Amino acid sequence: MSIPTIIVEQLNKSFGHRQVLDDIGFKVTPGEMVALIGPSGSGKSTLLRHLVGLTCGNRSQGGRVSIMGREVQMGGRLRRASRSQRCRTGYIFQQFNLVGRLSVMTNVLIGRLGSMSRGRALLGRFSADERARARECLARVGLEELADQRANTLSGGQQQRVAIARVLMQDAEIILADEPIASLDPRSAREVMEILERIHREDSRTVVVTLHQVEVARRYCRRAIALKEGRLYFDGPIAELTDGRLQALYENAGLDELRASASTDSAPEPVRVPAMARVQVAHT
Repeated sequence: MSIPTIIVEQLNKSFGHRQVLDDIGFKVTPGEMVALIGPSGSGKSTLLRHLVGLTCGNRSQGGRVSIMGREVQMGGRLRRASRSQRCRTGYIFQQFNLVGRLSVMTNVLIGRLGSMSRGRALLGRFSADERARARECLARVGLEELADQRANTLSGGQQQRVAIARVLMQDAEIILADEPIASLDPRSAREVMEILERIHREDSRTVVVTLHQVEVARRYCRRAIALKEGRLYFDGPIAELTDGRLQALYENAGLDELRASASTDSAPEPVRVPAMARVQVAHT
């Protein structure tokens, strides 16, 4: 039996008096591609941020998150980790989190920073081998010819593919993708999901992706974890996520969200998230 890649136990998170995550627990085994679904405000993005250590659970209510045998947090406190340990998990943001003024190539090379010496990382000095590797990663997402173009000149779909190439450059064994298609047009959304599914299949990487569209989840993932009002509503094969269960999951959601969750022809509306701190590297 495979040792779980991700373990979440009794995880609780509150913002003020609002309980966002309520006693969440599940395990993910190596090589799974899991869809994390649920209505807006159900806690999907908050849960994903806990897995990578961007957010910490309540101290008074315990809770544990473990990634590849390393405790990310325990009892509401983050655990220290080496840069090499942190690099084993890659995070793809909804709004790409690229440095727009830098080239596509440099944005991909940023994924290598955690594995470099601090001196080289601060100076942004990348070797010829690292640059060749970055081009290989861009080729896998179909953007090798745009390597020298500024990131802020690309379309949304292209920027998200650069973000995926950056995670490949990081050589992350686990990929966490937070609403990666939420702000994309239908064609770009399909391209991004197909790339993630291909990476999962060809590299046997574990992928957890939050999605609004249930039909997209059904198409690309075999397992679903569904949250409702911060609680674990469903965890199992996505084939068992029946129409009746979905109706109960989204019963208090707005009409627009219900349409988005069922549609395969349109992308859901963008969700506003706090701006992330920009990564600063020397332009080489």
